[in-house]
Amino acid sequence: MSQATETSRSADKIGVLLVNLGTPTAPTAAAVKPYLREFLSDRRVVELPALLWQPILNGIILNTRPRASAEKYASIWLADGSPLDVYTREQTRLLAGALATRGHDGLVVDYAMRYGEPAIRSTIARLQAQGVDRLLVLPLYPQYCAATTATVWDEVCRLMLTLRDIPALRLVKHYGDDPGYIDALAHGIDAYWSEHGRPDVLVTSFHGMPRRTRELGDPYYDECQDTARRLATALGLADDQWRCTFQSRFGRAEWLQPYTAATLEQLGRDGVGRVDVACPGFVADCVETLEEIGIEGKQIFLDAGGKVFHAIPCLNDSPAWIAALADLTTRELGGWLPAA
Repeated sequence: MSQATETSRSADKIGVLLVNLGTPTAPTAAAVKPYLREFLSDRRVVELPALLWQPILNGIILNTRPRASAEKYASIWLADGSPLDVYTREQTRLLAGALATRGHDGLVVDYAMRYGEPAIRSTIARLQAQGVDRLLVLPLYPQYCAATTATVWDEVCRLMLTLRDIPALRLVKHYGDDPGYIDALAHGIDAYWSEHGRPDVLVTSFHGMPRRTRELGDPYYDECQDTARRLATALGLADDQWRCTFQSRFGRAEWLQPYTAATLEQLGRDGVGRVDVACPGFVADCVETLEEIGIEGKQIFLDAGGKVFHAIPCLNDSPAWIAALADLTTRELGGWLPAA
């Protein structure tokens, strides 16, 4: 290899791109509508023929749902914006710092949203403008699902079709069984219980998917069950002290069960005094955790006769999670990083 080639390759930078689901730019119907249009137009998210789905989406859903969704976002909006964006941005900053302290200060770390802004396309363009020629794409979905992880890869590959000089690419498929991730979850829950006491039952709630997706071979259900079992073991919980459930059901089709809302209602009716809910499928708090669980879920449990309800915060910017994320990133970059 010539000296010129060695010099050229040594100048190439490695990029790390964190990708989360997305969020509207404001808690208003006007901002929610285009976000929902992009999200619900993804053929991996809604697996119905376009000729059937698009009239329903544009004629009914986008004329009714944005206002109701905007109210939910408004109830959890932070001074700096959407919680999902605020926490994902902070995770990106902290990950870059953690990697730098390990001697990897040459890495370029950035984030994007699959739907909305900052878009994957514009973020990758920014990374390439900084000299990134090798890119690790790390979706912030611990459990693999075609409607989440795969659609990130779809979007990245669509962009690659338009580029003359594409970067080398790696994708992190899943890490719901990663020991560091499980330890970070358990550490956060243990710390919460040290301050607030322990519940009678811990409900682990994951985002739901239509049951048909599992029948078609999607591993998401099994990966969620595996994460829940590993977390329960790490916390030392007996079988009757925890549940694994699924939230955010949409439409009339049967979704993965048991449903979180129905479980909370039944626990209230059964006279369970205190229930805590953790959401191990979300690494950052968002409308699904803060509003759907923290507000709606709480009301369902209390109305059914439950006494005390706690929604445990997601990993967010916890040091244990940032350390686990740095470990995961370093491991996935194996062979690209210079020898320590």
